[in-house]
Amino acid sequence: MTATLDPVATGGLLAAGAPDLAGHRRRHGPLGPLRPDVLRTELRRSGLTGRGGAGFPLWRKLDALAARPGGVVVANAAEGEPASAKDRTLLHAAPHLVLDGLQIAAAAARATSAVVYVTAEAVDLVRAAGAARFHDDPVPVRVVDAPDGFLSGEETAAVNAIDGRPGLPGDKARRVVEVGVGGRPTAVANIETLAHAALVGRYGADAFRAAGTPDEPGTMLVTATVEGRQLVREVPLGVPLPVALGADVTGPVLVGGFHGAWLAGPEAAGARLSRAGLAPYGATPGAGVLIALAPGACGLAETAHIVGYLSGASARQCGPCRNGLPVMAATLHRLAAGERDASLPGEVRRLGALVTGRGACHHPDGTARLAASALRVFADDVEAHLSGHCRAGGGRRPGGARERDDGAPSEAPTSIGGTP
Repeated sequence: MTATLDPVATGGLLAAGAPDLAGHRRRHGPLGPLRPDVLRTELRRSGLTGRGGAGFPLWRKLDALAARPGGVVVANAAEGEPASAKDRTLLHAAPHLVLDGLQIAAAAARATSAVVYVTAEAVDLVRAAGAARFHDDPVPVRVVDAPDGFLSGEETAAVNAIDGRPGLPGDKARRVVEVGVGGRPTAVANIETLAHAALVGRYGADAFRAAGTPDEPGTMLVTATVEGRQLVREVPLGVPLPVALGADVTGPVLVGGFHGAWLAGPEAAGARLSRAGLAPYGATPGAGVLIALAPGACGLAETAHIVGYLSGASARQCGPCRNGLPVMAATLHRLAAGERDASLPGEVRRLGALVTGRGACHHPDGTARLAASALRVFADDVEAHLSGHCRAGGGRRPGGARERDDGAPSEAPTSIGGTP
C-alpha cells in the first residue's frame, strides 16, 4: 500500500522539513554549537519520548550513554510494522531534520560515531543527504541497510544487523547502552524521535511543549488507514482519536499497530491519543498506527490473519515464539473459521497468559495483547462464530483468516478489511 501525506494535518516536523539541504538551511540555518550539557537539559525539559513504540524518554538514553563517552547513536528507520508508513514519509519529506537530530543526540551523549539503520528503499536517499553535509557534520555517519522483517527494528536486532549478524533480537542480559554496536555503548532512537530532538535542540523545550498535553507533550506522526486508504498525519498528543484518524469512528479501531489493541467503536470515539487516554483500554499510541475496521469486515477473521502473520514473523529463538504463537494462531484460525468448539476462546486466553513475559523479546507479549483485545471487542462475533455464522457476513458461514494451504499468512496485512 502506498501512503499519502495528509496536507491538512501536517505541521511541526513535516512543515519544518525540506527534502534538500539548501531548503533545510534556508528554514533553520546551520547547526550551531552543540553543547552536551545544554542539549541534555533541554531534551529533559521537553519531555520528548520515543516515537518508535516504547515511549521511553530520549534524555534517559542519552544520559546513560553520556556516562560512557565514545559510544554510538543509531537512528532507527527499520519500520518493520507493515501498517506503518510514517518513518519513510518523514525521510522523504525531511531527511536533514533527521540527520540534524542524529548529530544533536550524538553531541548530547558524547558519542563519537553514528549510524542510520534504514530500509533498502531509502538507503540511497539517506546516503545522498549524508554526502551533501559530510564536511559539516562533527560526528561521522554510516548508513546500514536494515533487513526486511517485523522484528528488524527491535533494539538488539538493529545492533546485530549493523554488526553483520542476522537482524534478530539478541541477548537481553547485556544492555546495548553497555555493549552495543561493535561492542561499544550504544543508544538506539527512532528517526521521528530524532527529528523532534532536532527542533528541541534549535528552538528549545518550550516550543516543543506548546503542543500536546502537559504530561505528554509534542506532536506525533500517525499512519491512519480508513477503508484501505493510508494517510500519514501529524497531530498533537492528546487529541481525540477520531481527529488523529481523520475520520468519524463508526466501528472498531486497531490502535498501536499489530502489537496494539482493538477498541470498540464507542470507546474509540471517546478516547484520546495518549498513553493516559488509551490506558483504560489496555492500549498505547505505539508507533502511531491507527486502523479502522472496514465496513463488512470480520474483526475476528482479520485478527486471526494478523496473528498468523506475527507467528510467522517471529525470530523462533524462544519457546513462546517457536511453540506458543503458532498454536495461538492455529486456535484463532479455527475460531474464525467457525469451528463449534466452545473451548477455543479460553484456549486463546490460556496461551496468551502462557507466552506473556516469557519471550526473548516482547513479540509474544504484543501478539497476546492483540488477541486478547479481539476476544473482548469482538465478543459477539466470537459467539456467532461458535454458532456457525458470521455477523459481518450477513449471517453466512465464517470464512476464517486468509491463509495459504500450509497455514501461513498469505501476506503482511496492511489494511484491515480494506484494499491492500
